[in-house]
Formats: sequence, C-alpha cells, structure tokens
Amino acid sequence: MLDKLDSLASAGEPFLFFTDFKASHFHVFELNSLAEHDIEFSFDENFTYKKHNLSLLKFPLSFEEYKKKFDKVIENIKSGNSYLFNLTAPTKLTCKHSFKEIFTYANAPFKLRYKEEFLCFSPERFITIKDNIIETYPMKGTIDASINNAKEIILENEKEMAEHVMIVDLLRNDLGIVANDVQVEKFRYTQLINAGEKKLLHVSSKIVAKLSDDWRENLSYILKKLLPAGSISGTPKRKTVELIQEIENYERGYFSGVFGVFDGSSFQSAVMIRFMENQNGTIVYKSGGGITLDSDARDEYNELLDKIYIP
Repeated sequence: MLDKLDSLASAGEPFLFFTDFKASHFHVFELNSLAEHDIEFSFDENFTYKKHNLSLLKFPLSFEEYKKKFDKVIENIKSGNSYLFNLTAPTKLTCKHSFKEIFTYANAPFKLRYKEEFLCFSPERFITIKDNIIETYPMKGTIDASINNAKEIILENEKEMAEHVMIVDLLRNDLGIVANDVQVEKFRYTQLINAGEKKLLHVSSKIVAKLSDDWRENLSYILKKLLPAGSISGTPKRKTVELIQEIENYERGYFSGVFGVFDGSSFQSAVMIRFMENQNGTIVYKSGGGITLDSDARDEYNELLDKIYIP
C-alpha cells in the first residue's frame, strides 16, 4: 500500500488514506472509488454547525481502574522512561445511531467513516503539505470553556505549559528528520470545540518547515518517519509507545492513527481522535489525554470522560 500511495501522489492522482496507531497497516483508496468501499470523509474547518439530538450512554472504566494505569505511568515518568505519556482507554457505549447517521450530523472539521466499522470526528490536524511547505499543529491542553477565565487559566497553567512545550519540541525534531528550516510559527493558541453538552478549549501550536521538490515520490517515507503522532503517543516517542502497549493493555487499532487526502497537488491529514468503533456489535469509544509528573489522576480521568461525545 505504501508503493500505491507514492505512485498515486507522484502521478497527481487524488486519493484517501488511513493508518493505524502503530503505522503498520496503511489503506489507500482512489477518491473516485470511495462510494463502492462505503467510505466517507470531510476536511472542512469552516463547516456549518448543525443541531442534532444524537446521544451516547457511557459505561467507562472506574476511576480505581484508571488510577492503577495512571500510577504505572507516573512510576515510569519518575524512572525517566517517559516525560509525557498519552494514556487512553476504551469506553463501552449504548448508541442507537448508525455510524453513517453520526457522520452526517457530527460537527467537526475532520471526519472519516469506514463502513460501519469505525468513525472519527477529529478536531486535530496532523500535517499539511502545499508548495513544498509542511505544517503540523500539535494539540495538547484541554479545559472546560464554561469555566471563568478558562483561556487564561489553561495558558498560565505550568503543568499544561510543560506538556505543550514537550510536544512542540518533539514535533520540531520529527519535522527536522524529513524537512529543513523548521520554525514554530505560532505558539500555544486556543480553539473552541463543541463537545456535545459542553464546549472545550484546546491549545495548539503551528510548526512549519520546507520539503524538497520530490516530496510526492517520498510521501510514505515522510509519513512513516512522523508516525505515530507525537500528541497521542508521548516523549521520548519510541520508549513511550512500548510502554503504551504494556500499560494500556488494549489494542488502539485505528484510534489515534492518521487519515489524509491528496487532491492532486497538496496533502492534508488529521489525527484519528474522537473515535468510535464497532467491535462485533459492541460500540466502543476510545479517548484519553497526556500525563506528566504534575498531572492529577482525577483531573485526567475527567478529561478522558469529557472527550466522549458527539460534537
């Protein structure tokens, strides 16, 4: 599939791709074949907001179960095995809506539905490439927007600042592997996200760099070098990904992977978060957040639950 991705990009043929968290399973589809594969996607940051009555009934793991995993993460951070660790968990749901219906009404800039197997409505870009310029937008830091002075609170929070700086450094280093002249163009700006019954503020940064003229022929190499996405793994990346397998003790699968579209000349992609999956008739929502030494277990547990919603 990687050869197909590169050949289509080199020929200027539009396609959609997606891959799992481990970047071990790539799927590539020409855009004119999506209907026959029952695939829908949308990249539209200026989408029109649609009211809906879609709802989910959550059956999450208990706080006690979550804290056991959280404590293992903290132990590894204290041991120097990780500095920032994205801890996630699956939550079983009761949901009466089809994935096709949810895809139609969910309000999100980046959406993907693969049959009735999985669905994501992501607020987070991964990379874009246009005119040899590659950009990435690490998102790290979330707060309930209804809190008084929410923007000031999250931007001034030392723990959130440290977490975000780590991710920006990681992504700067990642881009430096595949591109030149890496710069942080915009540091720690907030975005308002509709999260079902509440609104959330997310903190992002924008990092840019320059690619060589032959990037289309090497697009799969670029993706493989950048994956998994730093914002949903951690730092140092390789060791943290190993620990994720051990501590989370479930398969993320395509959750926290990446999907993207090449339109014939430019490329854009998003991180597959806000993710629902059909596991043999059981609907599961996968969510989580970044852990540092200063993290509070109860706050992180609540963030995991806050991120289970249909926007």
